[in-house]
Amino acid sequence: MEFFASRAATWEDRFPDDGPAFAAAIAELAPAPGQTVLDAGAGTGRALPLLRQAVGGSGHVVAVDLTPEMLRVAAGKGRGEQAALLLADALRLPLRAGCVDAILAAGLLSHLLDPAAVLAELARVTRPGGRLAMFHPVGRAALAARRGHGLRADDIRAEPNLRPVLERTGWSLTGFDDGAGRYLALATRKNC
Repeated sequence: MEFFASRAATWEDRFPDDGPAFAAAIAELAPAPGQTVLDAGAGTGRALPLLRQAVGGSGHVVAVDLTPEMLRVAAGKGRGEQAALLLADALRLPLRAGCVDAILAAGLLSHLLDPAAVLAELARVTRPGGRLAMFHPVGRAALAARRGHGLRADDIRAEPNLRPVLERTGWSLTGFDDGAGRYLALATRKNC
């Protein structure tokens, strides 16, 4: 959490060109007017205006993050007007079962100590047939190169690792793109 807390004020300045990639990922998630969407690990809430636009005035947007400093930046940017900003752990979401239609998890998976537990909790709050988009505006290989290392075989985001974890936690992988320009894994909540 300290990593994000110390970078919250300048987080979006570090990645000024990510807007179109976020918009494309949200378009593929396809939240509809009137639906409820969750931004899990919302950070500064850069996706919230796009999510609000997708669900319209009759929809609901909820943003959760574990870092108070990130949520303070989101509130300072007026994003609390577009979504409910909640300080919460993705392992214990303050939401009732089956109340969410779609979830955006941008950059979340690689920061989790227990990805399976979080994916199970996301499944708990999602209605059957609901959708999940696990997204990063850069593919895994490009991100690893930025950080000065190669791809790891045990990376949860790799399709052969992700698919069985999703299956065990209530999801079906329906789309996967890990190219240079983005990482996007789409999943659908299985019927209970």
